[in-house]
Amino acid sequence: MNQPAHPLTRFPKRTPAAVAAAIIAVASLTATAAPLDHHGISIEVVGEGAPVLMIPGLNSGADTWRETCHALRQPAADGASAMPIQCHLVQLPGFAGLAPVEGEDFLPVMRDGLLDYVVEHDLQGLTVIGHSLGGTLALQMAIKQPDAVARLVIVDSLPYFAAAQNPAATVATTRPMAEQMRAGMLALDETMYFAQAEASLLGMTRAPERVETLKKWGRDSNRATTAQAMYELMTTDLRGELGVIGVPTLVLGSWAAYKPYGATIESTRKIFADQYARLPSARIEMSQGGYHFLMWDDPQWVQAQIRGFVSPSTP
Repeated sequence: MNQPAHPLTRFPKRTPAAVAAAIIAVASLTATAAPLDHHGISIEVVGEGAPVLMIPGLNSGADTWRETCHALRQPAADGASAMPIQCHLVQLPGFAGLAPVEGEDFLPVMRDGLLDYVVEHDLQGLTVIGHSLGGTLALQMAIKQPDAVARLVIVDSLPYFAAAQNPAATVATTRPMAEQMRAGMLALDETMYFAQAEASLLGMTRAPERVETLKKWGRDSNRATTAQAMYELMTTDLRGELGVIGVPTLVLGSWAAYKPYGATIESTRKIFADQYARLPSARIEMSQGGYHFLMWDDPQWVQAQIRGFVSPSTP
């Protein structure tokens, strides 16, 4: 399909080649508690009820999901009842001002850290909601420990980002380009690095004020962490492992940012359908007008989709 890359694959094309503190038991938390430090991952707990782990994407802060969390916990404009949920708002280390953690790998360490948090706090009936890179982590959590997750909501994320433009791509064919991208990001001077990073934000969100937030988050992110995370996204193909996920999965996709390049809702839906083909439980829904940050651009639709899918009273 002749359209620009998925947002998480754009930056590589424009780049020449971006300890645990004491844990307080969840049951003792107030409605909104100070963030917990779980092995470098910051997690803020909001409210009481069925647990919902909300993971942001590359270079993003926990505030990605804050408005959605609060909206879901309030009655909706259409009369839908407030959801009795407890939001666990994740902030990944190295992104948006949070200090990075030591280690060569990023995604496996984040996956295992989040699973450890879920087990330690006995989050039964857990729904995991992930945006972009956070969607990759949500899938990885469900693949590694299927019993830890009851439902998945994946927001504008794919099991293999490199195949969004080239369905024939493999990890082996993509790795050299990913290595070049990572090396190039680390070699750039600061002015050029941020210029290219901020140029890649085109089409991420409709709202100019949100773009400014993304720029700040990017500038406050650790470059080595960003480069490593992007390398791992380009070389992580989860499509063949999706069959182990047996829980209901809702996939929310965007397409409108690619409309000027010939994309249609049908052609973009096919990309999602092809990539999630080995996950029979996946239900794919496409936003009519939202860009990559769907929770900002199409908030009522996203909230309605989540309300209709996530219900603490259903199995």
